[in-house]
Amino acid sequence: MQAVDRVIAQRLTTSVPLIGQISQYIIAAGGKRLRPALLLMVSNALGEQRPTKHTLAAVVELIHTATLLHDDVVDESTMRRGRPTANESFGNPASVLVGDFLHTRSFQMMVEAGNMRILQVLSDATNVIAEGEVQQLINTHDASLDEAGYLHVIRSKTAKLFEASTQIAAILAGANPTIEAACATYGQALGTAFQIIDDVLDYDGDAAEMGKNLGDDLREGKCTLPLIIAMQRATAEDVQVVREAIEQGSTEQLPSILSIVKRTGALDATREAAHNEAMRAIAALQALPANAYTQAMEQLAAQLLLRRT
Repeated sequence: MQAVDRVIAQRLTTSVPLIGQISQYIIAAGGKRLRPALLLMVSNALGEQRPTKHTLAAVVELIHTATLLHDDVVDESTMRRGRPTANESFGNPASVLVGDFLHTRSFQMMVEAGNMRILQVLSDATNVIAEGEVQQLINTHDASLDEAGYLHVIRSKTAKLFEASTQIAAILAGANPTIEAACATYGQALGTAFQIIDDVLDYDGDAAEMGKNLGDDLREGKCTLPLIIAMQRATAEDVQVVREAIEQGSTEQLPSILSIVKRTGALDATREAAHNEAMRAIAALQALPANAYTQAMEQLAAQLLLRRT
């Protein structure tokens, strides 16, 4: 990961000071670096040692960072990882344009791998992510969204880059189609579980631990799985409270909604959905060689269910 950080620092060199300033601001905020870490774990599990893996790990982190910059503008977010978002500090126009820079820089870097299949997987993934972003925008303030529609968005918007990260590691290592497919499945399932737990924490987390505000999803009019399940189980009166909050993007009734979500068992049911995805990820690992890296990937899937940030 230190090698990946060095690659990122080198590739953010630019003659335009503001680009470097904003890029460093958001990358210095830390984050889990989960996607590049996954790429390295799969690479190591399959015996891939060439430094190209560090470049590709940096590529997926830059793509992720670009989407964060754009997400925060679209969502009008003011807090991420415990400090002001880039758009809050530098303004929306600068954040959008620097996000564009990071996207295009990542494409310059992925070409260097010299592998058309890797380029195809990553370019397809960025396109699916963009589609997911637009679909989520369409779904905003829609209280009629069902579980299938919700899963479609998170598998496009969040899980796709996890999937691409693990799949391109397998491609780089020259893995056979069975192992490549298993790696892709692991990434998709893990990414889906990650986002489901993230949506749980918006109603069952600690703002200080998470580094963002509780109820942000509701304020943005997002109908996530805890609310979908709560509305399936709640009384007509409680459903109306939740529905109006989603449609208006209002957190005025947040205490009541938190009570409804917990009282209906929606949080436990949502965690169970995340657990099922984590088990799907662990099952996919059976196709990979048994070693310290695949063991770490199994532990990661299990521990994901316990995350609080």
